[in-house]
Amino acid sequence: MKFKAHSKHSQMLEINLVPMMDVLMTILTFFIILSMTYTSQLSVKVTLPTADKGVSQEKTPDPLVVGLNQGGEILLEDKPVNEEQLIAKMQVYLAKSSQGAIVLKADRKLAYEKVVQLLGRMRDIGGDRVSLAIDK
Repeated sequence: MKFKAHSKHSQMLEINLVPMMDVLMTILTFFIILSMTYTSQLSVKVTLPTADKGVSQEKTPDPLVVGLNQGGEILLEDKPVNEEQLIAKMQVYLAKSSQGAIVLKADRKLAYEKVVQLLGRMRDIGGDRVSLAIDK
């Protein structure tokens, strides 16, 4: 039996790959964007080893906490003080502890200008060891 070859069947069928490539590129782009958003949010939970050697045994001193209440009063150890007493206490604290820090805790309803003025005067004495406490 002989079969006749038809010209229709003898031609090779062509597959159009462009739509398939478009779909693959779209999916790839989606997964790249998705992975970029999750890498900044995920963290690795690892139990780190401890070492006694090389660890400083010197403990940092507790910071000197200065308060500024809603009435504009300066507080040290929950007692109102004037600016001269604050300066004296800061100088004694900074002379005693070379690693100590001074933290200003100001009431959030207080005028920004008052907080900045006191913080500026404190920085004149303590330099970069003075900071402003904030709530997260």
